[in-house]
Amino acid sequence: MEYDTNVAPSSTADKNSFAFISARDRWPIILTSAIDDVHRAVSKETDAEKQEEGKSITQGLAKLKYELQHDRQLTPLLDDGQPDIASYNAELEARGNPRWFDVAWLYAECYLYRRMATLFSTSTHWKRYDVFSKQKMSTFRSSRPAVLELAARYNDMTRQLASGHSVLDNASEEEREKAEQTLFTEMCEICLWGNATDLSLLTNLSYEDIQKLQGSESRKANEEKIIVNDFAAAFACLKTAQKADAKERRVDIVLDNAGFELFVDLVLAGYLLESGLATQIVLHPKNIPWFVSDVVPKDFSDLLTVLVNAKHFYETPSEDEKADGVSPETLSEADAANMKTLFESWSALYAEGKMLLRPNGFWTEGGSYWRMPKTASSLFDDLKESELVIFKGDLNYRKLTGDALWDPATPFTEAIGPLGPASGIRVLTLRTCKADVVVGLPKGKDEELRAMEGGGGDSGARKWAWSGKWAVVSFCDGKA
Repeated sequence: MEYDTNVAPSSTADKNSFAFISARDRWPIILTSAIDDVHRAVSKETDAEKQEEGKSITQGLAKLKYELQHDRQLTPLLDDGQPDIASYNAELEARGNPRWFDVAWLYAECYLYRRMATLFSTSTHWKRYDVFSKQKMSTFRSSRPAVLELAARYNDMTRQLASGHSVLDNASEEEREKAEQTLFTEMCEICLWGNATDLSLLTNLSYEDIQKLQGSESRKANEEKIIVNDFAAAFACLKTAQKADAKERRVDIVLDNAGFELFVDLVLAGYLLESGLATQIVLHPKNIPWFVSDVVPKDFSDLLTVLVNAKHFYETPSEDEKADGVSPETLSEADAANMKTLFESWSALYAEGKMLLRPNGFWTEGGSYWRMPKTASSLFDDLKESELVIFKGDLNYRKLTGDALWDPATPFTEAIGPLGPASGIRVLTLRTCKADVVVGLPKGKDEELRAMEGGGGDSGARKWAWSGKWAVVSFCDGKA
């Protein structure tokens, strides 16, 4: 707490905030789903000891849900042997042992998932059980059309890049660089919007197609929803390093969600490597199940398994499909081949050390990233070695800004504190807005968005920022 910003944080006590709605409405649903998941897993177990332990875990989840819904005090976390427990409990005491509906939102939400994790980590038979795994894979299955289309387009693109010959060869240097910037932006926008992206915009490296893309109405409509757009500055820093022919040009991605989002993150990672904008990608997953859908290392291996066994994955009925008597559509040989090609491509990058996974306990601590230089100095120093650190998603943005009630016109460079100017780290956020905190807006923009239908109006709530319909792409060059 001592290293955080002095600006007041979002609080579950504020009934005009998404913090309050999350605590009242979202968290009980998440806990109910977790209880149902463990109950189903227990019902399939034949080992009596594992069954009993599973029932104990469901009781622990039910107790947590009861305490939340009845606004009880947050209680100290069980010691599961991990070093972050002491800091969680010390902060809980420093906050005066608060109640669920009168506590800093960021700390309470992290505490919720950390407490869920202790129920499994302190068990004997369920230590590595991910209560959210089935949900992650289900959302990936539902993204099948987008996955298959993107796989085909990505493979076409990488084949052209690998050939060393491009339709851009006859373009001027200025035209070529503008086209490269468009491709970079397109790849990042797919990561930004996830499954909501118009994948038909993805080009096949034809200069004519890229020109059409630059002027397309779909792209303009997409970009109008990005109310802070620093893609050009991020591309410029990578392009400058490439032109300087720096031997090592690393890009880090602090991951957000598994499933389709992890898939598109790997598409971005592969593109950066194949295009020469990076020589190494370091991916930062969580080390415990977190915020329902966040990436843990196993999600990476699960995704690669899907790619190499795509027909089995997509053609095997899910539990719901079995119940409804529905048979999934057969996967074509061409689609299966595209998925296998992706597997071979990404597996090779991983085997060659060009794509690394680097989990760290800091990502699941209860505080903001303002604390990183003091409480995770080795991680902080490591990120300085990167040309660009891309922070994905809403939670990473909240942690960067301390989840504080900043004036929306506050510069992003100020709101990220010790990770800002002169930090030695270049920060890029890809964030669709799903929480109250937002910075870097032109003066008057927040008021303009509030005045739109569903934006919050005079209610005192910044409802436009909860919807996921708007995005901020914010950049800070901490190496300048």
